[in-house]
This record gives sequence, C-alpha cells and structure tokens, in this order.
Amino acid sequence: MSRRAGRAPCMAALLALVACGDPDGEPLPSEPEQPEGFRRVVVVDDLDHAWGMAFTPSGDILVTERPGELRIVRDGELLPDPVAGVPEVATGGHGGLLDVALHPDFAANALVYLSYAKEEGGERTTAVARGRLVDDRLEDVEEIFVAEAWSGADQHFGSRLAFDEAGFLYVSIGERTDMDEAQDLTNHQGKIVRLRDDGTVPDDNPFVGEADALPEIWAYGLRNVQGMAFHPGTGALWASDHGPLEGDEINVIRAGRNYGWPEITYGRDYDGSIISEDTAREGMEQPVHHWEEDAPATSGLAVYEGDAFPEWVGSVFVAGLAGERLTRLEVSGEQVVAEEVLLTSLHERIRDVTVGPDGFLYLLLDTDGPMLRLEPADGS
Repeated sequence: MSRRAGRAPCMAALLALVACGDPDGEPLPSEPEQPEGFRRVVVVDDLDHAWGMAFTPSGDILVTERPGELRIVRDGELLPDPVAGVPEVATGGHGGLLDVALHPDFAANALVYLSYAKEEGGERTTAVARGRLVDDRLEDVEEIFVAEAWSGADQHFGSRLAFDEAGFLYVSIGERTDMDEAQDLTNHQGKIVRLRDDGTVPDDNPFVGEADALPEIWAYGLRNVQGMAFHPGTGALWASDHGPLEGDEINVIRAGRNYGWPEITYGRDYDGSIISEDTAREGMEQPVHHWEEDAPATSGLAVYEGDAFPEWVGSVFVAGLAGERLTRLEVSGEQVVAEEVLLTSLHERIRDVTVGPDGFLYLLLDTDGPMLRLEPADGS
C-alpha cells in the first residue's frame, strides 16, 4: 500500500476539531465559532510535509513536499502523480525539497524555481534549480546556484525564494548550525543572496569587486531565514529569522547590512546558555520585531494584499512551528504597531503562509496533512 492510500481523509489532529471542508470551498461543517472573523477550509488533505507553494496564472497551486516531490493542486484536487523532472534532493533533518517560486514572466516562459538540499561527498548545502513547466512536468532543468554552505549538518538550509519587481531573485541560506560563519563574507552561510534570474551575479550587488567577500551576498549575519516577502506598499524585503531558544526576529533586509547573528541576539542557546551578552552593536541592524519569550519559531512569511480582508491590508503574517500559531503583525511603514495571535486552537505546526490570487490566506502544515484556506466568516 502506498504512503497515501491508507490515509484517513483528514489528519487526526484536525478531526479532533473539525470535519473536512468541501474542496470547492464549503466551510468546515463542524467549525467552531471564529471570533477572529474568518473560517478555515481544507483545500486538500493528503500532503507529505509540505514546505512551499506558488500560484500559477491558470489557477493551479504548485506545492513542494520535503521528501522530494513537487505536487499540483488543480480545481481543488491534488493530482495523483507528482511533477516529473524535479532534481534529486538530499532528505533528512531539515533537508529536502524546500521552496518553489515562479518567474515574474511565468505566463510567457513557464519557468519554475526550486530550492533544495544538495549532497556531495557526505556534505550538504542549499541549491536552486529552474525548469520549464510543460504538460505537468519540468523540462530543461538546470541548477543555477549552489551555495558555499557545505556542512555535514542536516539543519539550517534556509531557504525561501523571492523575486523583486525588477526580476532579481533572492535566496535565503541558513548558517548550517555553524553560527560564527554568518559573519564571514567568504561563504554563503547565514546570508541572503541576490541573483539574476539565470543565477548570475548582478553588477550592483553590495560586495561585487571586494576581494574577501562573495559577490552573490546581499545581506548577512542571519541564522536561518525561512520566510521572505516583498511588501507591496513599500517594496521592502521582509524576512523572518528563526532564532535559537526564543530570539525569533522579523527584519527588513537592505543591501550590504549585517543583521548581527551571533554577535547580537535576543535568544539563548537550546541548553539555556548565553550566546552573546549583547543585543545591539554599532554597525549591526536591529530587528523591526522580535520575541524574547513565547517565540513562535518562525517559518513562512507573507504580506497581505487583497480584497477579502480589507482590515488586513499591509499586515505581515508569520507562520509558527513550535509556537503552533499564525501571527499577524500590523505595521505602519516599517514599524510593527500591534501583534495578533491566530489559530492556536489548531495545535499544529504551520510551515508556510501565502496570499492567494483570490485574496484568501493559504497555509501549509508541517505534517502529513492539509493545505488550509482562511476565508471571511461572512462568506464575502
């Protein structure tokens, strides 16, 4: 029997709360009252550790599963066969198939970008490949970036992908559990890199031409960025950096800036020991928001724009893993002015959050389980 064939229609944890929703968008029939003003709908419920998602112009949703499969959700159904042509990935620990993004001109060129853990000689790093999506398979697949972040560790790969309005690709890479490397500009550990769409280096990257720095680096001093999104109102790149024990951060990423890890941090090591006595130093950026206690263990990040929830326009949504919640940050410019905690009753690790073209919020859970959609409670 396949790993999917014997699976119940809904994951057990959700059955304790709700029944499955209709894939065409009917609300969950036993859904408890939502004081937040939204309802949860199960889009599909048979994903295997989903990690990232992207919406195509035709209405399909591409979803990565960490064990190495790219899936298609079409007309509310998960297609039975995974997309062929996906590069080989190194699974285990945090590794596997990670994020997915579409080229800004996808409608014309059909280019899909994937980030994943890559293994050679017993060591792993983060890599990015692209291919053309043709008849539900990837063709002309090429690896366009391999991070200088090789390590025997199977943790802290990053890795989110985001395109800016000019068509440049941003890739986050974790420090691979070797925290001091985040301050070393001769590697990609603990960095965000900026590339052209073919993986080459833009001439105006901040460290181009410097002898002791890799030219792909856009920003550094980060731990393990697992969420990135451009704010539609300001164009700024927002990122969620998963902290150690507490110390999660939300940062606005700027060219050439040092975000301090591990020289400054609001977190502690997992055994409770001090990583740094300092939370601020000259020449190092401060987060726009952080948690010193009850941290969500940040993952995916999205900035809301759409008509379904007008009261949320401009809000930053952050998925929480160990915190098992979705956090809404109300922002004014680049200042966080309020924090709202949502979905704690779900009792599930939330891996990713994305705004769909319909203006609804889509969530991926870090389990063998569903993709959820948040819709207004009044059905508008």
